[in-house]
Order: sequence, then structure tokens, then C-alpha cells
Amino acid sequence: MSPHKKWERLSTAPFFDCPFYTFSHDRYRLPDGSVGDYYYLDIAGASMVVPLTDEGKLVMVRQYRYLMQRSSVEFPAGGMRLPDRDPVANAHKELREEAGLEADIMEEIGAFAPYNGASNETCHVYLARGLRRVRPEPDPTEEMELLQLRPDDVARLIGRGEIWDGQTITSFYYFRMFRDRLPEAERF
Repeated sequence: MSPHKKWERLSTAPFFDCPFYTFSHDRYRLPDGSVGDYYYLDIAGASMVVPLTDEGKLVMVRQYRYLMQRSSVEFPAGGMRLPDRDPVANAHKELREEAGLEADIMEEIGAFAPYNGASNETCHVYLARGLRRVRPEPDPTEEMELLQLRPDDVARLIGRGEIWDGQTITSFYYFRMFRDRLPEAERF
């Protein structure tokens, strides 16, 4: 139970829309009665997939990130488009588009808010198993290089700063927590 009192939303005024988010302005009232403004991104959410091969390797993609002006090693992921908010369907779509894979098992292993001071987005993390190859369907801005890495190698790359994407790092943490809760004989 939270010790904090909720703020009262007085109004919401979206002033920019695109398929992935709405930039909004809310007026709110604090518990003490004062009124303020909050500007934020209303984001439909995202799905990130941690694909695990039968050999115990993690499938990752290396892709160019325009805003950072460099390549990034990440798990397949993508945002949902408004008004759709089906994270598991989105996870299957992103796995197919970016990695050219389909999964027999898509299990949610976590969810987190990547930027809770500026956005209401939730990123859902899925572990994909029972993988099979299909034709990739990247969108025109995506040029993917597929990698298969052992979990220990992923941990080392994170530690050296070579994997720097925050959503990937958080998703890898969820993967390790999930794996570590399994009985020893079932760990991958």
C-alpha cells in the first residue's frame, strides 16, 4: 500500500499525435489543493522478447540507432501502435519482423516502466522458446544483424558497456531472475 495520496487529474489535452504516442498536457490538483501542469508522452507500450534457443543461447539483434548515432545490440522489441495494446501479439510480431523467428512458447517474465517521469509506457518482457526460422519482415528503417550469445557473454558485454540499451539490460535481468527461480535440473 502506497503512503502517498493520489493527484487529481483536472484535464487532459493532447497536442501531438503519431502512431506510437501522444504528447499530452494534464492539469492536476495536489492533495494540498495546489494546481499544476504535467507534460508527458502517452505511449501504448512496448514488448521485448528474450529468444532462447534449444542450445541455451540468446538471440539478439545489432541495429543502428539514429538518435544515439551508433549501433546497438538488443533483444527484439518494438512499440505498440495506438489504440492497440496487446503486448503478447506485439511480442510475436517483433520476433518475426526483427529476428525471423516464431516461438511455440511466449511467456511473460516481467514488465517495467522505462521512463516513468516523462511517460506512462510499460514495456512487457517475454521469454520465447521453441523457436523456428521464418522469413524476417523488418520495416524499412531496420537493418538487423542476428547474434546468438550465451547468457554469460551477454552479462560480460553489459558489464563492459558494449550492450548499453536500457530495455535490453532490464530484460536480461528479468531473464536471469526467471532462470534462477527454476529448479537446478531445469535451468538453461
